[in-house]
Amino acid sequence: MSDSTVACPRGAVHPAGFTCGHAGSREHGVCCGHDRATRAPGTPWGKLAIAGVLAAAAEAVELLHGWNVSLFGIDPHAWSVNGVEVMARLPVLFAVASILFAGLTTYRKGWIALRNLNLNINALMSVAVTGAVIIGQYPEAAMVMLLFTLAEAIEAGSLERARKAIKDLLDLTPEKATIRRSDGSWEETDIRRVPVGSLARVKPGERVALDGVVTRGRSAVNQAPITGESMPAEKNVGDTVYAGTINESGSFEFRVTAGAANTTLARIIHTVEEAQGSRAPIQRAVERFAGYYTPGVFLTALLTAVIPPLFMGGGWTEWIYTALVILVIGCPCALVISTPVSIVSGMAAATRNGILVKGGIFLEQGRRLSSLALDKTGTITHGKPRQTDFAAPGDMDSADAVVLAHSLASRSDHPVSRAIAENAAEEGAALREVSDFAAIPGQGVSGVIDGRKWYLGNHHMVEELGLCSDTLEKRMFALERQGKSVVALAGEGGVQALFAVADTLRRSSVEAIAALKKLGIRTVMLTGDNEYAARSIAEQAGVDEFRGNLLPEDKLAAIERLAQNGKVGMVGDGINDAPALARADIGFAMAAAGTDTAIETADVALMDDDLGKIPRFIGLSRATHAILMQNIALALGVKAAFFALTFMGQATMWMAVFADMGTSLLVVANGLRAARK
Repeated sequence: MSDSTVACPRGAVHPAGFTCGHAGSREHGVCCGHDRATRAPGTPWGKLAIAGVLAAAAEAVELLHGWNVSLFGIDPHAWSVNGVEVMARLPVLFAVASILFAGLTTYRKGWIALRNLNLNINALMSVAVTGAVIIGQYPEAAMVMLLFTLAEAIEAGSLERARKAIKDLLDLTPEKATIRRSDGSWEETDIRRVPVGSLARVKPGERVALDGVVTRGRSAVNQAPITGESMPAEKNVGDTVYAGTINESGSFEFRVTAGAANTTLARIIHTVEEAQGSRAPIQRAVERFAGYYTPGVFLTALLTAVIPPLFMGGGWTEWIYTALVILVIGCPCALVISTPVSIVSGMAAATRNGILVKGGIFLEQGRRLSSLALDKTGTITHGKPRQTDFAAPGDMDSADAVVLAHSLASRSDHPVSRAIAENAAEEGAALREVSDFAAIPGQGVSGVIDGRKWYLGNHHMVEELGLCSDTLEKRMFALERQGKSVVALAGEGGVQALFAVADTLRRSSVEAIAALKKLGIRTVMLTGDNEYAARSIAEQAGVDEFRGNLLPEDKLAAIERLAQNGKVGMVGDGINDAPALARADIGFAMAAAGTDTAIETADVALMDDDLGKIPRFIGLSRATHAILMQNIALALGVKAAFFALTFMGQATMWMAVFADMGTSLLVVANGLRAARK
């Protein structure tokens, strides 16, 4: 419904009254002469509130005057100025003032459309409201304009949402990187001036500024913003690192492989822009129909007014009156009101159920989804690693092994260590003093407890210590094939305990996916995690299909393939999901734990991260659509009946007003039923 332009195709937004900032070009920094997006004027809620009060006052005064109700003991017909009844003129003043407060923008757009012979929704509303004013239906005209402007304001919020999503992506990348100079010293340099092939250094806790390949050092890097993986990735020499990811421990150097404008994160920003701009606005059925209905009504009224008097000997007064009756009956107010009332009521019902829908068009499209893609981490799963398995293959008592592991793990801030420590704490395991504690990059930690040295680390550490055996290898590999991270407690006597840590399935995921299948929707899991982890979760969740090892552009490509077979939805919670969320016909964000970018880019936000809300949303969409179709059929059916009565000479102006107003009230009452779904 809104005419605002979201994308920035070489200044196309300027004629609509907006300025723009091309967030995808950090290298050039500007687009159409602007450094950043300039916020468009917000919705004038104050004016809409005043318009609403005035429209309600017009309706109230009109009814009181018609019913001859006394106010403050005074006969309303006695209120007069120079012989003119005040009560008779108040509805006119209130209605016109309401239209001026709420509808000037609509009239401006409607005039431009009419001037260009384009009968869009704004032209339709301008003609409808003007016609209602001309025939004296002032309160109705005011209410129609108010409802239309309110519905348009709800959808217009998508413009600022798109800008904010791109701005949040930009904020992930540091402005400067530590680069090695030719003389061997290190210097902070603007990332836009760093050439490909430069050597860069990253300290613990810093964000990686550019894409590259590790040349020296080891570390654990949280690359959830890019891949969505729940576990930090161990980075060694030769491994790839991405701009915007977080170096959690250790320090490393890497060789830059992409400039600031071509990093993986920059490509994410670009694909978000492209996907936001490529989604063509779906014209409402009412708007399409108006292109034929409105000129047809006016042509019919014109012919009715002139042909009988000119060629059939009819009286001008009689047939002009009949033409006015046709115009009143043909006024599309009820038809126009039926759409926003039904949609806004459905959106209110969704909000009450913890589903934030960011535009009526998405509620309309929900019923048409044929497939749904779901991110794994933070969507189907909790997105937080927990200990899932424990085994004590050595001679040590299990309780003692847990205490030792707890003591070492509690000294580390690695997510795997935290998961082990949290589980041990829940079991009431004690802590022992650790001396000579040390972090072993890429392997684990070590420390001395009660005079003996202990190690807590991954499979690679066990191999480095020379403690592997065929039996131990089989046990560790079996857990790793389930997509779990395996940690061993080892000492002088060998490996004493094995701990497996993994992301865990949400309880609601299995039920939600089963409900989606009953609705006839195909489910596909898309994840950046490895094949083992993806397969394990996919089997537990019961999805129809899964794909692992995906980067953001891979998820986008998967959505585009699914879209070839029908409407597709996407559910995610991470920045890496933003391009796919934007490209999908409906993007669903996990709002409670999701990133701001995913939430702002998505079309629907699940406020409590419950996937069960999606089947509920689809059911609500189908119910709302049914009510909308009932309203359209009711509006057109009543008008068709009264058109027939008019040409039979049985309809009067009063009956025409009743048909229009009565139908408007009926469709409003029916539309409000959606709010109770």
